[in-house]
Amino acid sequence: KIYVMSVVCKSNKKVTFRCIEKDLVGDVPEARYGHSIDVVYSRGKSIGVLFGGRSYIPSSQRTTEKWNSVADCLPHVFLVDFEFGCSTSYILPELQDGLSFHVSIARNDTIYILGGHSLANNIRPANLYKIKIDLPLGSPAVNCTVLP
Repeated sequence: KIYVMSVVCKSNKKVTFRCIEKDLVGDVPEARYGHSIDVVYSRGKSIGVLFGGRSYIPSSQRTTEKWNSVADCLPHVFLVDFEFGCSTSYILPELQDGLSFHVSIARNDTIYILGGHSLANNIRPANLYKIKIDLPLGSPAVNCTVLP
């Protein structure tokens, strides 16, 4: 599920929020924390971009010693359509590790990701990742450039 928060109205210094719960279909990302989600705008359309994070290991792999263990999420980039609840995952060769607790910022059709930590390799990459999203009619195009 995804929860979409929005401002309904502002009156007399009072702000009212609305929360809409949506079921996701398609490539549904696993539950996670320490991730980022940004909104990009391309060709008059917008889409959410989810990346990184950690999740608890699946219950089928848990043992008494590792009951609350966590693992990096796979380094997939998910495009999420907030209106229809559709999610599609992309594998980009430039993103080799799942990163948690990174910083991201979106500007128009591009997301920049910096920092973070990978549990699997115990690394904190010194790269700036530039992910460009193009939303033509049909399938989106997702490209990544690594800026050392």
